[in-house]
Amino acid sequence: MIAGMHPPISSVVATKRERDVAVVAVNNSPVNALSQAVRAGLLAAVQEAAADASVRAIVIRCLGRTFIAGADISEFGQPPQAPHLPEVTEAIDNCSKPVIAAIHGTALGGGFEIALACHYRVAASDAKVGLPEVKLGLMPGSGGTQRLPRLIGAQRALQMIVGGEPVPAPQALEWGAIDEIAAGEVSAAALDAARRLISSGTLLRRASQLTCGSAPAEIFAEAELTAANKQRGLIAPLRCIEMVRIATTTDFAEGTQKERAAFLILRQSPQAAALRHAFLGERMVAKHPSLPAETPVREVRAAGVIGAGTMGTGIAMCFANAGLPVTLVESDSQALERGVGTIRRNWASSVARGRMTEAELARRMDLIQPSLDYDALSGADLLVEAAFEDLSVKKQVFEKIDQVARVGTILATNTSYLDVGEIAHFTRRPKDVVGMHFFSPAHVMKLVEVVRTPETAPDVLATAMQLGKRLGKVAVLVGGCDGFVGNRMLAQRTREAYFLLEEGALPEQVDRALYEFGFPMGPFAVGDLSGLDIGWRNRKARAHLRKPGVRDSNLLDKVCEMGRRGQKTGAGWYRYEAGSRTPIPDPVIEQLIVEHSRQAGIERRVIADQEIVERCLYSMINEGAKILAEGVAARPLDVDMVWLHGYGFPAHMGGPMFYADQVGLDRVLKQIQLFKECLGTDFWTPAPLLEQLASDGKGFYSGM
Repeated sequence: MIAGMHPPISSVVATKRERDVAVVAVNNSPVNALSQAVRAGLLAAVQEAAADASVRAIVIRCLGRTFIAGADISEFGQPPQAPHLPEVTEAIDNCSKPVIAAIHGTALGGGFEIALACHYRVAASDAKVGLPEVKLGLMPGSGGTQRLPRLIGAQRALQMIVGGEPVPAPQALEWGAIDEIAAGEVSAAALDAARRLISSGTLLRRASQLTCGSAPAEIFAEAELTAANKQRGLIAPLRCIEMVRIATTTDFAEGTQKERAAFLILRQSPQAAALRHAFLGERMVAKHPSLPAETPVREVRAAGVIGAGTMGTGIAMCFANAGLPVTLVESDSQALERGVGTIRRNWASSVARGRMTEAELARRMDLIQPSLDYDALSGADLLVEAAFEDLSVKKQVFEKIDQVARVGTILATNTSYLDVGEIAHFTRRPKDVVGMHFFSPAHVMKLVEVVRTPETAPDVLATAMQLGKRLGKVAVLVGGCDGFVGNRMLAQRTREAYFLLEEGALPEQVDRALYEFGFPMGPFAVGDLSGLDIGWRNRKARAHLRKPGVRDSNLLDKVCEMGRRGQKTGAGWYRYEAGSRTPIPDPVIEQLIVEHSRQAGIERRVIADQEIVERCLYSMINEGAKILAEGVAARPLDVDMVWLHGYGFPAHMGGPMFYADQVGLDRVLKQIQLFKECLGTDFWTPAPLLEQLASDGKGFYSGM
């Protein structure tokens, strides 16, 4: 066999000879994902090199910006095709010739399992390695849970496998997950390592043949406790812990057999399906069917924000975080000063936690230019209004910015409920107006609802969607209506939560039931955290929308009228000890609720947690079906991404519409019909789309 480039093993894997070393190169742009072609190519390349007497060592490298960064997401949910990854890792592990991994970029998931199966691992200094499968409801299934503990010990393996976070190369070297950090180019360093292994003639160091050794039971108990707290309700972390424990008590062959069996069960689990849906959905939601990929976008080089309150300052931080200069305009000098101070304190907190340097804080502060003059906005390419949620206030702001903004500037409103189309007509350029509904705190929350009007220009929508990605957000394109997607559905849940209090539940029971379902907090604890006066103010502003004779609860009014505004006043639905954010059930609130029920003539009863969950969730799902039928959301995916990224819907449930499909729309419909019988038609009339899909035996995802 002559030196030089050999015919490609597959379309994405080729072998090049460097004298007696076979360099196997993966080239599967953009991240060298482990597609079937890559697996087949690697297996064939290793087998061919192993059979070639002139080859004395093998280097596995990747072209492009990264080593193998994980599975091929296009194969998610599809029937697996041979060769399967365990066959590839076993061939590498069992190879009689040294196999060296040359790692740059990231080696994640199956990519890191391939590296672990190699006999030596060289990494670039800025590389990262990890096993993040747990984040998709899975676990490593090709020897990762068995090889890694044998290399770095059970405790650190638990940290990497159960936590799922990648580890930088210097730390991986210290722990023993890699063997060398390249001083120069990583492929050259891997070749040097191959020659050293050839010349030394020492036995190959196979992770599969190392002894893991016993580990104290305490580290597994601690891992289980941590998983219960930080990965609440998830199955995969517990299976990962179990597999690492097995690595300490059984031989490699038995361990990998048990690992594979557990992996295959997890792969078919509802949680894995939901987490896979959430993962893929975050990437798919930006590709809206109404915006072709070739839709032009406008350049955004500078932004402006009007309003230096909680939302305005958070939005300004989003722009500065992305490196965009932003002008922050406020009409009141004290409010502007407070807003700038809030921004500085937020970033100073990041500095104190080691997440930002003082220099970076100064750089970002320099990007924010506070002003009391609307004329300062004249150079911005995009303006975001974040003023008080009142239509007359919005009118004043948009009439002013319409005068100062240059031609082509995008005018966005951060309204949560109001009609963006009506706001657009406060200007002379409605085609340039769009809703950009950020969620509080805006510099933390990932969701932005991009709200279109019938007149919004396509390039404005495309720009807003692209800008969302640039800001590190999940941008979801929705239509205009009261509350858009998220708040329109939230209003249904909020209503049922109040009604449940009137009928017999207490705040702590409602919150506990939804917390145990998977939400990070229940609705009443969230209200206390946000400030009850915010919801109270919105409720009063929307009083004219209430229909005579339709049931309504004024419990929130009564709580706020007592001066209880939530955590900031030390009392809301709960009470709070000084300096504490821990909600404590309050007999005062229980007495208030019980008396309220008596005055309303509602006989209180014992309410099961299941009823709480079903009324809160099914009311949302029913409204989601109406939203889809009206075209406010184009796809169930859009609804789910709003709730996953804006409202804390548990990712392992996939979002309300995905969850409804998993429950079965026939079952959801049947329960809604039962609620209609016992609670009335005002709020429990089934959505026609839900009825049709259930009748056809379909789901939101299979029937639309």
